Amino acid sequence: QVQLVESGGGLVQPGGSLRLSCVVSGFSLDYYAIGWIRQAPGKEREGVLCINSDGSTSYAESVKDRFTISRDNAKNTVYLQMNSLKPEDTADYYCAAAHGRAVMYGPTWYRDPQRYEFWGHGTQVTVSS
Repeated sequence: QVQLVESGGGLVQPGGSLRLSCVVSGFSLDYYAIGWIRQAPGKEREGVLCINSDGSTSYAESVKDRFTISRDNAKNTVYLQMNSLKPEDTADYYCAAAHGRAVMYGPTWYRDPQRYEFWGHGTQVTVSS
Protein backbone atom coordinates (compact mmCIF):
# COMPACT_ATOMS: atom_id res chain seq x y z
CA GLN A 1 0.00 0.00 0.00
CA VAL A 2 1.36 3.37 -1.02
CA GLN A 3 1.60 5.98 1.71
CA LEU A 4 3.21 9.38 2.11
CA VAL A 5 3.14 10.96 5.56
CA GLU A 6 4.27 14.53 6.14
CA SER A 7 5.34 16.02 9.44
CA GLY A 8 7.15 19.06 10.80
CA GLY A 9 4.77 21.89 10.03
CA GLY A 10 3.90 24.61 12.49
CA LEU A 11 3.99 28.29 13.32
CA VAL A 12 7.23 30.17 12.75
CA GLN A 13 8.21 33.82 12.72
CA PRO A 14 9.36 35.53 9.52
CA GLY A 15 13.01 34.76 8.92
CA GLY A 16 12.77 31.49 10.81
CA SER A 17 13.28 27.92 9.69
CA LEU A 18 11.35 24.67 9.59
CA ARG A 19 12.15 21.19 8.36
CA LEU A 20 9.40 19.06 6.90
CA SER A 21 9.68 15.31 6.52
CA CYS A 22 7.88 12.97 4.17
CA VAL A 23 8.05 9.27 4.98
CA VAL A 24 7.06 7.08 2.06
CA SER A 25 6.11 3.43 1.81
CA GLY A 26 4.87 1.07 -0.88
CA PHE A 27 7.30 2.26 -3.56
CA SER A 28 10.99 2.97 -4.03
CA LEU A 29 12.59 6.39 -4.17
CA ASP A 30 14.96 4.88 -6.74
CA TYR A 31 12.09 4.96 -9.23
CA TYR A 32 9.88 7.81 -8.08
CA ALA A 33 10.40 11.54 -7.86
CA ILE A 34 9.09 13.40 -4.86
CA GLY A 35 7.80 16.92 -5.04
CA TRP A 36 6.59 19.37 -2.45
CA ILE A 37 3.42 21.14 -3.45
CA ARG A 38 1.88 23.94 -1.45
CA GLN A 39 -1.53 25.51 -1.35
CA ALA A 40 -1.93 28.94 0.17
CA PRO A 41 -5.35 30.08 1.41
CA GLY A 42 -7.55 30.96 -1.54
CA LYS A 43 -4.98 29.87 -4.11
CA GLU A 44 -4.37 26.85 -6.28
CA ARG A 45 -1.81 24.20 -5.50
CA GLU A 46 1.65 24.83 -6.91
CA GLY A 47 4.70 22.60 -6.99
CA VAL A 48 7.70 24.43 -5.61
CA LEU A 49 10.53 21.89 -5.77
CA CYS A 50 11.31 18.27 -6.38
CA ILE A 51 13.94 15.59 -6.13
CA ASN A 52 13.99 13.28 -9.10
CA SER A 53 14.58 9.54 -8.99
CA ASP A 54 18.21 10.09 -10.01
CA GLY A 55 18.71 12.51 -7.11
CA SER A 56 18.74 15.70 -9.16
CA THR A 57 16.72 18.60 -7.81
CA SER A 58 14.71 21.48 -9.20
CA TYR A 59 13.46 24.63 -7.49
CA ALA A 60 10.94 27.30 -8.32
CA GLU A 61 12.33 30.84 -8.26
CA SER A 62 10.11 31.71 -5.29
CA VAL A 63 11.97 29.27 -3.02
CA LYS A 64 15.37 28.98 -4.66
CA ASP A 65 18.25 29.69 -2.26
CA ARG A 66 15.89 29.43 0.74
CA PHE A 67 14.49 25.89 0.52
CA THR A 68 16.45 22.66 0.13
CA ILE A 69 15.12 19.22 -0.71
CA SER A 70 17.02 16.07 0.17
CA ARG A 71 16.33 12.41 0.73
CA ASP A 72 17.54 9.42 2.72
CA ASN A 73 16.69 6.34 0.69
CA ALA A 74 17.56 4.01 3.58
CA LYS A 75 14.91 5.72 5.68
CA ASN A 76 12.46 6.17 2.81
CA THR A 77 12.28 9.80 3.79
CA VAL A 78 12.40 13.08 1.90
CA TYR A 79 13.17 16.32 3.69
CA LEU A 80 12.30 19.92 2.98
CA GLN A 81 14.51 22.39 4.80
CA MET A 82 12.93 25.84 4.73
CA ASN A 83 15.02 28.85 5.74
CA SER A 84 14.39 32.59 5.67
CA LEU A 85 10.67 31.97 5.75
CA LYS A 86 8.32 34.69 4.59
CA PRO A 87 4.63 35.28 5.32
CA GLU A 88 3.90 34.38 1.70
CA ASP A 89 5.25 30.88 2.38
CA THR A 90 2.20 30.26 4.56
CA ALA A 91 0.39 27.28 3.08
CA ASP A 92 -0.51 23.64 3.43
CA TYR A 93 2.49 21.64 2.21
CA TYR A 94 2.04 18.28 0.55
CA CYS A 95 4.60 15.76 -0.56
CA ALA A 96 3.66 13.78 -3.62
CA ALA A 97 5.21 11.09 -5.79
CA ALA A 98 5.55 10.88 -9.55
CA HIS A 99 7.08 8.06 -11.53
CA GLY A 100 10.63 8.82 -12.66
CA ARG A 101 9.51 9.20 -16.26
CA ALA A 102 7.79 12.46 -15.25
CA VAL A 103 11.00 14.26 -16.23
CA MET A 104 9.96 13.64 -19.82
CA TYR A 105 7.49 16.51 -19.38
CA GLY A 106 10.35 18.97 -19.10
CA PRO A 107 12.45 20.64 -16.40
CA THR A 108 9.46 22.29 -14.74
CA TRP A 109 7.27 19.20 -14.66
CA TYR A 110 7.12 19.34 -10.87
CA ARG A 111 5.16 22.60 -10.97
CA ASP A 112 2.02 20.84 -12.26
CA PRO A 113 0.08 19.01 -9.52
CA GLN A 114 -1.47 16.75 -12.14
CA ARG A 115 1.89 15.05 -12.74
CA TYR A 116 1.78 13.36 -9.35
CA GLU A 117 0.27 9.92 -8.73
CA PHE A 118 0.33 9.65 -4.96
CA TRP A 119 -0.19 12.29 -2.30
CA GLY A 120 0.23 12.76 1.41
CA HIS A 121 -2.41 14.49 3.53
CA GLY A 122 -0.37 17.63 4.04
CA THR A 123 1.09 19.64 6.89
CA GLN A 124 0.35 23.26 7.67
CA VAL A 125 3.03 25.93 7.73
CA THR A 126 2.21 29.38 9.08
CA VAL A 127 4.73 32.20 8.93
CA SER A 128 3.61 35.05 11.12
CA SER A 129 4.86 37.35 13.84
